[in-house]
Parts: sequence; structure tokens; C-alpha cells
Amino acid sequence: MLGPVMNLFGFGKRSFGSLTEQEILGLAISQEEDDARIYGMYSDALRDKYPASAKVFDEMAAEEGEHRRMLIEMHRSRFGEHIPLVRRENVRGFIDRRPVWLVQHLDLDIIRREAMVMEAGARRFYLQAAKKTSDAGIRKLLGDLAEAERSHISLAHRLGLTHLPADARAEEDETARRMFVLQYVQPGLIGLMDGSVSTLAPLFATAFATHNTWDTFLVGLAASIGAGISMGLAEGLSDDGELSGRGSPWIRGLASGGMTMIGGLGHALPYLISNFWTATAVAVLLVIVELWAISWIRYKYMDTPFWRAALQIVLGGALVFLTGILIGSA
Repeated sequence: MLGPVMNLFGFGKRSFGSLTEQEILGLAISQEEDDARIYGMYSDALRDKYPASAKVFDEMAAEEGEHRRMLIEMHRSRFGEHIPLVRRENVRGFIDRRPVWLVQHLDLDIIRREAMVMEAGARRFYLQAAKKTSDAGIRKLLGDLAEAERSHISLAHRLGLTHLPADARAEEDETARRMFVLQYVQPGLIGLMDGSVSTLAPLFATAFATHNTWDTFLVGLAASIGAGISMGLAEGLSDDGELSGRGSPWIRGLASGGMTMIGGLGHALPYLISNFWTATAVAVLLVIVELWAISWIRYKYMDTPFWRAALQIVLGGALVFLTGILIGSA
């Protein structure tokens, strides 16, 4: 029961700074193994319709295999045959990857963006890892691998797709956009979803149990502030930004906590209206607006088809909303 909660706050995971040089090599080896498998699955998914793009991913998988071989040889020369089992999920700071490689009929543009994010993350990892090592040979190898991953970031050009960065400045703009999504949009969206949905049940349960608008407002206010503090702490403590490149945990925590409070207060404020049914009608209208806004943000920034996002968010919100009404009317 405590495992998921501990992982949410980063407990039970090692900090990157606490890893030994041997463990850093073990982590790098496991990352290269995972990346090679993912590129292989991308290649298999694209082979029938996009054979040229599939070939690029075959080459990238082979390159990751070569990186793995180099890392294993370095480990063997420095520490012997036994490689410690350290994976990204055991270390704080890594971004959880969406398992898009398991989705059938993947969109080529989504695969490209996911691959670019993977490689940018791998380069950032090697740069940070090189700073943590004092062994000259290991440091050189990690630096060389960082440069190799940097060359991979031109994957967009190698795939020959349309609407891709045409020059270095455009690539920098694309990178800046991804970082904006990771640092502000993603934590803010999670907070907005939590605040807009999780506070529905206590708010409307209180409303229909008491028919007292002031009491309902106080419950909504308390739920929104409490949820905002909780989400802000969870986001800030989950990742220091060193490996993920997601920036300051304070900024992400404020974005997540602030949007959580906004999401909850949006449908609590109407209960400052003294007439119960008028306040409830306005609150319900605002809930509908909030849920559709969340669906649009997921569509705009998170590569989720709009109607799928709308179905997931609106259906979930409707269930929580009805739960509150049923409990309050019991």
C-alpha cells in the first residue's frame, strides 16, 4: 500500500548523486539496452508503411547496441564481470516514459517526437554522469556518448519528414517547446485535472447534503487549498530536475499546486451566490468548461486525440460529479 505513495514522493529511490561510478555504468548499460529495444519496436511498427524510416531506427538500435558494448567493456576493465542492476525507475529524476511503442498503428510524427525526447534525455544523462565521475577513462567515455546522442538529435532530418526543424535555430525552438511542456504544461495540467475532478465529490456532496451555499463554499475552499498543497509537494519532491531537465522543482511545484487550487476554486466560487440553485447551475456550467479546457490542453500539448481526451476527462469528471450528488442526497 505504501509503495506507490513512497514512489510518488521519490522515497524508496536512489538520488543520482549517491550512485557510485560502477552503478552509473550499470545504469547507463540498462538504459542503452532499453533504448535499443524501443527503437527496434519502432522499426517493426513502421516497416510496412515507412521502410526508409524503419531502416533509420534499425541503425539507431544498432548504435545503441554499440554504446552498450563500449560501456560493458569499460565496466569489465574497471570493476570486473558483475554489473550492478540499476534501472531508471530506481533513480529519482528520470521522466516516466509513455509506452507508446506498445500502441498499434503509431503515428510517424509521434514516434519522431518521442525518439527525439529519448535522445535529448540520454545526452543530458551522460553529461550529468560525466560530472559525477573522477575516473578519466569513464569520464571520457561518458562525454563521447553524450556527443553521440547529440548527433542523434538530428533524427528529424534523418527521417526526412515534412514540417521538421530546418536549421539549428528551429531545432532549438523545438527543444525549448518540449522543455516548456515538461516544466510548465505537464505539471500544470496534472494539477488542473486533479483540482477540477477530485474536488467535485466533496463539493457537491456538501451542496446537496446541506443546501447551504456558504458551507459548501468553505468545503470547496478547504479541498482546493489542501489538494493544491498536496500536489505541489508531490511534484516538487518527485524530481529535482537534474536528470530530467524539467527545471526547478519549486517552479513545477508551484505550477502544479497553483493549477490544482484554480481547478478546485473554479466551481467553488459560485457558492458565494446566496441562492442555492443559481449557485449550483453556475458551478455545473463552470465544471463543463473546465473539463473541456483540460481536454483541449491534452490535445494541444500531450499528443492525445481530442475526442479521446474529451471522453476520458468528461466521463471521469461526470462519474465523480454524480458520486458527490448521490452521496449528498442520501
